[in-house]
Amino acid sequence: MRSCVASVVCVLVFSGHVAGQSGRTVDWPGVGNDPGCARYSDLDQINRANVTRLKPAWTYHTGELKGRAGKTIECTPLVVDGVMYVTTGYLRVVALDAATGKEIWQFDPLKDHPFPHGPMSGGVNRGCAYWSDGQPGGARRILHGTSDGRLFSLDAKTGKLDPKFADGGIRDLHAALEPKFASLGYGPTSAPAVWKDVVIVGFACGEGPGIAAPGDVRAFDVRTGKELWQFRTVPRPGDVGAETWEGESWKDRGAANAWGGFSVDIERGLVFAGLGSAAFDFYGGDRHGDNLFANCTIALDARTGKRVWHFQTLRHDMWDHDLPVYPNLVTVTHDGKKIDAVAQVTKTGYVFLFDRKTGKPLFEVEQRKVPASDVPGEQAATTQPIPVKPPPFAVQSFDESNVTDIGESNRASVLARLREVRGGPAFNPPSLRGTVVIPGYHGGANWSGASFDPTSGLLFVNSNNVPNIITLVESKKGDVPRFGPYGHSGYVQFLDHEGYPAMKPPWGVLTAINLNTGEFAWQVPLGEHPELTARGVPRTGTETFGGSIVTAGGLVFIAGTKDERLHAFDKQTGKLLWEHPLPAGGYATPSTYQVNGRQYVVIAAGGAGKLNTKAGDAFVAFALEGGDGDSAKP
Repeated sequence: MRSCVASVVCVLVFSGHVAGQSGRTVDWPGVGNDPGCARYSDLDQINRANVTRLKPAWTYHTGELKGRAGKTIECTPLVVDGVMYVTTGYLRVVALDAATGKEIWQFDPLKDHPFPHGPMSGGVNRGCAYWSDGQPGGARRILHGTSDGRLFSLDAKTGKLDPKFADGGIRDLHAALEPKFASLGYGPTSAPAVWKDVVIVGFACGEGPGIAAPGDVRAFDVRTGKELWQFRTVPRPGDVGAETWEGESWKDRGAANAWGGFSVDIERGLVFAGLGSAAFDFYGGDRHGDNLFANCTIALDARTGKRVWHFQTLRHDMWDHDLPVYPNLVTVTHDGKKIDAVAQVTKTGYVFLFDRKTGKPLFEVEQRKVPASDVPGEQAATTQPIPVKPPPFAVQSFDESNVTDIGESNRASVLARLREVRGGPAFNPPSLRGTVVIPGYHGGANWSGASFDPTSGLLFVNSNNVPNIITLVESKKGDVPRFGPYGHSGYVQFLDHEGYPAMKPPWGVLTAINLNTGEFAWQVPLGEHPELTARGVPRTGTETFGGSIVTAGGLVFIAGTKDERLHAFDKQTGKLLWEHPLPAGGYATPSTYQVNGRQYVVIAAGGAGKLNTKAGDAFVAFALEGGDGDSAKP
């Protein structure tokens, strides 16, 4: 049974500042708040001076843990007109009263509308999109893409399917694929984007050595579900970029996909995405060349899907170093001029900053020589593009100098393993011996992305310093599904004998970068391992999945850590001002909103996932002690 628990707090004094905003309602209408995904709110009721008074106001439980395995919840809640819209680990959409957490309606795509292409039991979903026709009392829709390859259009008021959209409210995204792709993994994992009456969808698809469904960007009419355009992320003969694929290596090639979502410039009619690596992730001997548009930040015309500009941040990827998230649309000051820009954070630990209209880098980008591959058949790129500014926010090499120092036995276990594999700098190619890859395939940055404060020009990005070991394995006759000459030995993190990362801490950090100057404002560890703290080890940070938001109250809110806490940092200094335990890990990006004059911060606490902590099923909303919301009943 789903339940909502409202906290009862004894403090009844409402601050004068809050009282002055009585009745004000402020939405969070998209996963990035604004279409450009700055993830910034001008709310300041919760601020540096009072954040220590932040307490849980209500908790909603999805009930999905009963009788089945937990699925992590990566959803960023939307809030429009006092109603919150969330997606769950089993792909349901739920509407809640944003002030109390009381359920209004729910929609279950798996129960009521079984997946036509095979069994499906939930999957990754980072949220939904909201659309309105802008008319009083007019149409309002929730657009929900599911990892089983469907797009649903729901009435935002009732949760019922829109009968005018596609086939009774459901667009089967597999239907347009060639038959050979129909049964393969294919579907959205991040929220669609909306520009006017156009809904734009990206896809997760196969990244292994076999054939895979294409990662093309697709757009649909939000009213009818009719497909409007596609952008081919792997070019065909005659397309721009086809020359970056040797021979027919483009055929049946998966990935190069916009699995991390989109940002939109409404006025210019541009949609932006960061694209993933080309499949197979760790071997490119069957795809010689730079492999456009893999690993590109790309700007598309939202009307037509035509490419406006692109910039490839990594050539011929062999490390699964996707661009894992939408870029942030920002305005910066360079040479005394305001410039509309695009900031792309990367798994490689760099920020690329582009002119939004032209795609020209605002800081110089150098082509630097990188190590060659010794794997038969592989042709690694000889150089990679590296921004001169900002400096990398993730560690760029692994050798004996930065092996863990949390204990002598920990260090000894790592050194013993390091002698068996190949360490070295970033962009060290995978090998048959085994190569330490740093940043690892979780980044650097990941789908957590970044938030941006327009008042200071600061970009906030959380990132990992956890190395991996990638070992290629020769395929043998009969191996399935290894259709190429090499597979790999699995997704292996380089850990010490106790299971901690092999790298010297911090293992997870939060960095503030001034995009006006290209310099760091601060960098601090993010999260902790309490058992190490008890042993006298300074705060190490933890691997992190789940993004930040920033507010006019001077705060950066972020969860995403293995210690299962929600944190608030001073955005100017990086000082940790407040943290609170969650019922499970908050591996999602929070949102903040105001209803009836009261500001809330809400986070999904689904646990489980890549950090392998206990599963949860909660959404937890926090507010200041005192105020109308404290006495609200579910």
